[in-house]
Amino acid sequence: MPIPEDVTGDEIDKDVRQELLSLPKTLADDVAKNLVMVAKLLDEDPEKAYGYSRVALRLASRVPAVREAAGFAAYAVGKYSEALAEFRAARRMTGSVELWPVMADCERGLGRPEKAMAMAGEPEVQKLDRAGQVEMRLVAAGARRDMGQADAAVVTLQSPELASSAVHPWTARLRYAYADALLAVGREDEARDWFARALEADQGGTTDASDRLAELDGVEFTDALEAADEMDEADESTGARDADGDAAREGDGARDDEGPAKG
Repeated sequence: MPIPEDVTGDEIDKDVRQELLSLPKTLADDVAKNLVMVAKLLDEDPEKAYGYSRVALRLASRVPAVREAAGFAAYAVGKYSEALAEFRAARRMTGSVELWPVMADCERGLGRPEKAMAMAGEPEVQKLDRAGQVEMRLVAAGARRDMGQADAAVVTLQSPELASSAVHPWTARLRYAYADALLAVGREDEARDWFARALEADQGGTTDASDRLAELDGVEFTDALEAADEMDEADESTGARDADGDAAREGDGARDDEGPAKG
């Protein structure tokens, strides 16, 4: 797959660059460029990101960062079995538990929420940092809902991190998930409050909390461009009808003029 000229490979994280030192320099540079493309495209064009990840995997399958990138790219396009295999490979290579929550979420994606719940109770969870434990809690709550245990999902999300007023990178998503879980069990007023709190913490626009709040408040937004297009179409339609009417009136006048001549 083509690599844009402005991508050098130097953009990658220094820890990943360190892993690539085991490769010949030219090969390491090629792998680095493909990994940069995966990172750049993962959110905006996951299918393309997946393509670049497969190239990197073909070039350097023994590099943990490559397996991890391939896992996230597969995860982004819903290839959960493939993603899980890549995450497991990366974990075997590094011994890290960092990928444990996303591995559990792959189990959910494969329709195995019970397996995800079992993973939430494994000792690996205690080795996760705070952010990782929040991710695991989010996955576990999702698994509860998958199994039809909506009330249990609410309880699962209740934690010191949820109660804290401090804002972390995961705060908005945690509050949003809690609001959504409350709404699922009919606690609408509380849900509205937590969607508002999620919006407060959502500095990067990672959730649609504002839309959910508007929906609960019965507010309907109109797309300004769509509204303008509709008005233009209405004006054109009215103009066409007016023109037709003028033509019809002119025709009537001609017939009136012709009438007496025939008589």
